Amino acid sequence: MQPNKNLLVRKLDPPQSWNSRVENYLRATGFYHVSRIGMIRGSHSLLAALVERWRPETHTFVMPVGEVTVTLEDVAHIFGLPIDGEPVSGWTDSSSDFVQSQSMAIFGRAPELSRNSKSYIRLGWVRRVRDEEPLDTEESIRTYVRCQIFCLLGSTLFTDKSTAYAHAKYLPLLRDFKRIHTYSWGSACLAHLYRELCRASRYDTKEMDGPLNLLFVWAWERMPCISPVPRHILPPAEIPVAMRWSHSKRSTA
Repeated sequence: MQPNKNLLVRKLDPPQSWNSRVENYLRATGFYHVSRIGMIRGSHSLLAALVERWRPETHTFVMPVGEVTVTLEDVAHIFGLPIDGEPVSGWTDSSSDFVQSQSMAIFGRAPELSRNSKSYIRLGWVRRVRDEEPLDTEESIRTYVRCQIFCLLGSTLFTDKSTAYAHAKYLPLLRDFKRIHTYSWGSACLAHLYRELCRASRYDTKEMDGPLNLLFVWAWERMPCISPVPRHILPPAEIPVAMRWSHSKRSTA
C-alpha cells in the first residue's frame, strides 16, 4: 500500500510543560500523568496501515493473527487517565455569550477565539494566561490547573486537525474544580479515537485527528517489532507508559 501522507495532524503536539508547584492539584484532578508525556513523533506509514485495517462495524483492527483493538485498560496505562466515573457529556453552545461567560469563569478574562469559528479558543492564548498566574493564592493555582487541563484536552485528548484550538464546550466541565476527577476522561478519549478512526477509514477522507499519541504508543507497545527506539527506560509498572516514547529517536530499520 502506498502510505497516505495526509493522514496526520498538521502539527506535532507541543510539549506540555508546567510548574511543579501545582503537582498535587494536577494529581487531584486526574491529569497529572498525562501532563508528563510531552511530545511524541508518529509515523505516516504506520497510521495509514492501521487505518487500512480498521473495521468500523466492530471497532477493531483486522490483522493476520486476528482482531485487536485499543481498550480502556490501554488508555489507563498509556495516558494514566481515569476510566471510571461520570460520562464526559453536556450541551454544545456555540453562542458568543456562552463562550464569553464560560471563559470569564474559567480564565478570568475574555478569550482569544478562532477567526473561522467563534466557539474555538486559541490554545496559545490559554498557555499565556496560565503562565501569567502568580500561584500565590488557591484560586490562582486552580486557574493555572484549569488552563493546563484545557490545553491537554485540545492538544492531546480531543485534538482537531490544527492542534491550535479547543472547543469551548469543555469549559463547563472544569468550573467545579472538585468534580474534575469524577469524570471518565479516559472513556471519552477512547470513544473519540474510535470515532476518528471510523471517519478516517472512509475512502474520501484525507486527514485524521484525535488522540494519535494513544494510537501510536498502543501500536508500539503491542507490536514492538515496528516500534522506534525508546527514549526512556521505565519500570515495568510505571504510568504513563507513553513517557517511554516521549521525544523518541526515529528508527531507520
